[in-house]
Amino acid sequence: MSGGVDSSVAAARLLDAGHEVVGVTMKLWGGESDTGCCSVSDVDDARRVAQQLGIAHHVWSFTDDFERHVVEPYVEAHRTGRTPNPCIECNRHLKFDRLLRRVEAVGYDAVATGHHARVVERPDATRRLARGADTAKDQSYVLYVLGQEELARTLLPVGDITKDEVRAEAVRRGLRTADKPDSQDVCFVTASRGRADFLGRRMALHPGRIVDGTDEVGRVDAVELVTIGQRRGLGMAGAGSPRYVVDVDVPSATVRVGGAADLLATRVDLTDVVWAAGPVAGPVAAQCSAHGTPRAANVAPAAGSGATAAVIFAEPGRRVAVGQSVVLYQRDEVVGGGIAAR
Repeated sequence: MSGGVDSSVAAARLLDAGHEVVGVTMKLWGGESDTGCCSVSDVDDARRVAQQLGIAHHVWSFTDDFERHVVEPYVEAHRTGRTPNPCIECNRHLKFDRLLRRVEAVGYDAVATGHHARVVERPDATRRLARGADTAKDQSYVLYVLGQEELARTLLPVGDITKDEVRAEAVRRGLRTADKPDSQDVCFVTASRGRADFLGRRMALHPGRIVDGTDEVGRVDAVELVTIGQRRGLGMAGAGSPRYVVDVDVPSATVRVGGAADLLATRVDLTDVVWAAGPVAGPVAAQCSAHGTPRAANVAPAAGSGATAAVIFAEPGRRVAVGQSVVLYQRDEVVGGGIAAR
């Protein structure tokens, strides 16, 4: 129970279905937090909803695991010019690994969350993660790391209704989180101090030059904070056609920019690939960001470069930033996904 409306309604629905339900809030971040799902107020909201529902509520601390598997890799990614997705890594290592193992150790059968996605069972008895009923709120992208073992012990009680229906149900039930806004930001980066301050206290940030072709056209305060596709905040002098970041070379402190056409690519190689139930080859729909439009593609084994799979797009599209996840779908079901390689 994160303290949000989705997990609140999920718990209530499980009670209605006859399950024995215990609320658990994961204490992940030990530092200051004013956004995301790790603030003191979120824990308090979860506890009070549990009281409303008449269920026990526990706070389990996994701060060391969170630091090791989410925060440190986040910092290292920026140090090496990659664009991380900490929410996916939190799902991979904390919510659907560390938490599942603790749940099993204390004798519970499954973990339920308020994610907008569904678990479906196939005729061959394997399971797939599928898109939620609310396409605008679908969270299957950030859950692609779930394999068969995790899917067998995961319940997603609000995946078959829309966000508006979740809020309406929370109102009918009188839950205190009914009107609570959604969390959008990285929980360990405060809105008041920002990403640059957080990273600057954990690593050295280096100024860099901006290059367009062979010409130096500007400077950046910290090359580690720049990402592929970025347009704003570059401070380039002069006017002309829009320029976008097309490459970030941290060792040489160089940011290369170009036009929209220079961002186009027809292929991305993936590392750390997770398959839902075995490798897939052939036509897929590839989604390259949490709320991006899926793109028609073919997936094939990658040749060299340490990558596992190659995604070849039917049409050129914006290049995927190194470190971002690409999730592969067939119809509305996740068949796999991985991290964009350099």
